[in-house]
Amino acid sequence: MSTKKLWIIFSAVMILSFGVLGYYGIEIYHKAPPLPSQVVSSDGSLIFSAEDVTDGQNVWQSIGGHELGTVWGHGSYIAPDWTADWIHREGKFIVDKWANAEHQMSFDKLNAEKAAGLQARLQELIRKNTYNTSTGAIVVDPVIAEAIRNNCVYYTSLFMNDPKLEKTRNAYAMRLNTVNDSVRMNKLNAFFFWASWACTTTRPGESITYTNNWPGDDLVGNKPAGS
Repeated sequence: MSTKKLWIIFSAVMILSFGVLGYYGIEIYHKAPPLPSQVVSSDGSLIFSAEDVTDGQNVWQSIGGHELGTVWGHGSYIAPDWTADWIHREGKFIVDKWANAEHQMSFDKLNAEKAAGLQARLQELIRKNTYNTSTGAIVVDPVIAEAIRNNCVYYTSLFMNDPKLEKTRNAYAMRLNTVNDSVRMNKLNAFFFWASWACTTTRPGESITYTNNWPGDDLVGNKPAGS
């Protein structure tokens, strides 16, 4: 084969390869979960600002980031995946609250029929995309706002210095006061919320979440998509 033909083949392969990379790069950019201008409850109360979310990512990186558990599955596995942990705790808080209010018992003690009804209600609530494209705000139901606050209390206790969670910190190879400032801790909570929100919120016009239904969690309806 002549040198000219080899150069033509090489050029064609390079153009095709970079074309594919460029196409999927643009797709990833357009389908990435949006960074909100703020996170608010539907009753109007502010939960997190845009700066809280972006600063929270910086806090996450400053404490070792992916050396201390994972986010979206990226990192080390001594500590949990914080996005998986957050969404399960959030969902469990909500169904427990409903179960106690309506049936005077925790969700785990309900019969299959009642549990399935609350689980379906949770999935309808938590998977709905409430990102407002006009304002850039994520608007959450008051019960989700309450679950967020509950998660924030837990994570603050874990990442700071609550003695009740000493055994958990040891199991996760976390030092005392991994985050030693309450303001920074609030920002880390904001980042964890946003990263977890992307895991359970469906893309506009689609039935899968921004992370393609990852991580798997039956409670919130995250199951592998057929595609």
